[in-house]
Amino acid sequence: MNSNFLLDLSERAGWTGAEAVLGLVVVELGDLPVWWAAPAALVAAAAKSWVAKRLGRKGTASTLPASKDPASGFLT
Repeated sequence: MNSNFLLDLSERAGWTGAEAVLGLVVVELGDLPVWWAAPAALVAAAAKSWVAKRLGRKGTASTLPASKDPASGFLT
């Protein structure tokens, strides 16, 4: 495995974990049934992608800088 793949994998796994935790925190604080964690995490994922599209590498939902993002096309 190359380092770019591992960096991309880490970014995706990290954000997924953070979104899941946020969903569970919302459920706990709101005293809601646990199944609401999934829609809350979905909203967090959509919001992260929207923000990343505007602040991260243009044209992607990645938060990695262009020099590290495998989607940039100029990495080996």
